[in-house]
This record gives sequence, structure tokens and C-alpha cells, in this order.
Amino acid sequence: MPSCPSHPAPERRPAADGLRPAAAERARTVATRAAATVCARGVEGGRLLAHTVTRAGQVLLVVPADGDLLSAVRAAPDQDLSALVMISDHAPVALRRPVRAQLWLSGWATPVGPADRRAAVLAFAEVVLGEGGEGIDVSPQEFAAAAPDLLAGIEPDHLRHLATDHADVLDLLAGRLPAGFVGPGDVVRPLGLDRFGFRLRVEGPYGDTDVRVPFPRPLTCTGQLGPAVAQLLCAARAGRVRRG
Repeated sequence: MPSCPSHPAPERRPAADGLRPAAAERARTVATRAAATVCARGVEGGRLLAHTVTRAGQVLLVVPADGDLLSAVRAAPDQDLSALVMISDHAPVALRRPVRAQLWLSGWATPVGPADRRAAVLAFAEVVLGEGGEGIDVSPQEFAAAAPDLLAGIEPDHLRHLATDHADVLDLLAGRLPAGFVGPGDVVRPLGLDRFGFRLRVEGPYGDTDVRVPFPRPLTCTGQLGPAVAQLLCAARAGRVRRG
């Protein structure tokens, strides 16, 4: 397995598991990210030109025609090579530890024949989501049935906008954290945004911690994002007035 420059920071778990996406949904979201490598016997850190996951959960890999991976697959018995694909989810804003999550897909790589160009290149048997300092097993059936988060496509722009232009909003979101959660010298940065709410990174002098600030209810379409953020900020301002 290739080494990674950073590991996801531990995340404070919400009181109810319904306040964040299920592991399978988070795994499918990470699978949409571009940073991916593949490892196999005799091939470590093989370069992928592209990868994607079909709606049926099939993992498709595009590799160099003259690369080590394709050569290893062709030389394997029955052209069936045990392989591991690792995908890293990097935060779209500058963070001390930028890797938010990692996904490992293990199974068998096989060449796609002319009649099967749309079929799976990798029939995986195991899915592991590395997030919040732990590895979570996701069954292939759950992974195939899940869909990426509905905000995955617009999340990077929203987080960059929040980080560069709306320090006041970030401060209000940080105010939703429990008293004493952010200590002197700690820095709060935007980490993630999904249909369940915001994820914040608290960077302290002795380590980092990730925490969620949930919406009042999960979103069901992107059009609900603006009203949900407005409602969340309204509650944050009201809480600040009560404390003041």
C-alpha cells in the first residue's frame, strides 16, 4: 500500500448517527475524487489516468497502455490480478492536514475485452473507508446501493468562498460548538459540506479535531442549501445573543 502524506484527523461523533451521511454514502462520495493510486503484486503506487464508479458499483480504471499494471494483469493467471485502489479526498481549502478521508477498494483487476468496454475493470470484494482516525468496513452491496452526496459537485467552491470571504460566517458556525471546544490559540477552518451540514477543522497547538455542525434536517436537493444555511446562521446569532 502506498504511503500517504497525511491522515484524516479524529472527528467528534454526534450524539445521533442520523446527523451525518451513512458510511456507504460517504464512501461513494470519496470515490468521486480524482486522487487515486493502485497497488498490486509487483506494482506499487501505479498511476491511474482516470477512474470512476458506475451506478452499479463497478470500479473502472484507465491505465497507461505501456504501464506496469497492465503488464502485470496480462501476466497473471487467467489475467486476473489481485489489486488495491486507494482514493484520497483532499480538502479544497488550505489545511494543516489536508486529507479528509481515504477509501480502499480491494478486488481483482482484469482487462476489458472489446465487447465489454462498459463492464467493470475491477470486481471489488471489500470497501474500507478511512475517516476520522478509523477504518470503517462497507459491504460491496451497501457501496453499490449508495450514491455520492448531492452537494459533492459544488462543495469545493462553497468551502473556498467561505474560507476566503466569510470569516464572519465561519465564526458563527464555530459558535455552534460546545462551550470550551475551541481553546485559546485554536484556529477553526471549513473542512467539509454535505447534505447533513458543515464539517469544521479545529487546529490546535497539540493536534487537530474535526466536528460537525448539522443542518436542522438533511437536505434532499441542492436548492435547499441556501435556506438551510440561513436557518443555521439565524440560530447561531440567536445563541450568541443569549450568551451575551
